[in-house]
Amino acid sequence: MSELPPGEDLIASGADLEVGTILEAYKSGYFPMPIKGRSIGWFSPDPRGVLLPGQLVVSRSLRRSLNRYTVTFDTAFDRVIKACADPNRPHGWISRRVTLAYTQLHEAGFAHSVETWEGEELVGGLYGVNIGGLFAGESMFHHRTDASKVALVHLAQHLGLYPEVTEPGVLLDVQWTTPHLETLGVVGVARKDYGQLLKGALERSGPTWRPGEASGRPMLGTS
Repeated sequence: MSELPPGEDLIASGADLEVGTILEAYKSGYFPMPIKGRSIGWFSPDPRGVLLPGQLVVSRSLRRSLNRYTVTFDTAFDRVIKACADPNRPHGWISRRVTLAYTQLHEAGFAHSVETWEGEELVGGLYGVNIGGLFAGESMFHHRTDASKVALVHLAQHLGLYPEVTEPGVLLDVQWTTPHLETLGVVGVARKDYGQLLKGALERSGPTWRPGEASGRPMLGTS
C-alpha cells in the first residue's frame, strides 16, 4: 500500500463484486464504490479515516441518547442497507449491485448491521464488513437525533474499543474523515500507517456476532 501514489484515493476500476473478491480487497486495504454509472472503483483513501482503541468521544448529550434507544445486531441487515441506499439521501452511492454484493457478504457471515430502535421503529443504524480484528464501516443512517451515533458506540463496545480497551489492535475503519465523524474521535492516518494497523488487525480473531439485542448500555465516555 505504501507504494501507491500518496493522496490518490481511487486506485483501480473494474473486476467483480463476488464475496472472495471483496474480502481480498479489504485485506489489501481497498474497498469498492461505484464510479461513472455502473463501473466499480477500488479505493484506498490517503489519509484513511479510523477510530483507534480508546479514542471514541461520547458527549454528554450522546450519553443521554444511549438511554433513549434500543440497539440490536444483525436483526435487520436488509432494512439497514436499504435505508443507507435511499436515493433521496445527499451524495448517495449505494447501487443495487452494491446492495446485492453486501447482502451476499452478510449471508456468508462477513457483513454485519447494527440497528437503533425507538420502540418498534428502526430509526438508525450502520453496516460494514468484519474480518478478524478489522471492522470496515460502509455506511450509516439516522431518522432520529443521535440514532446512528448510538449504533457506533455500541459497535465500538462490541469490538472491544470502548469504554475500556479490551481488544488492543482492533481497527474500526470508516474510510474518510468527516466533521461529523471527527466529533466522535475519528482521525485520519497516512496510507502507510493504515497498512500497519490493518496487518495487526487481520492477525487477530474477531468478535462473535449473534442476531439479537446488544448486551449492556455503554454509559461512560469523554464529555
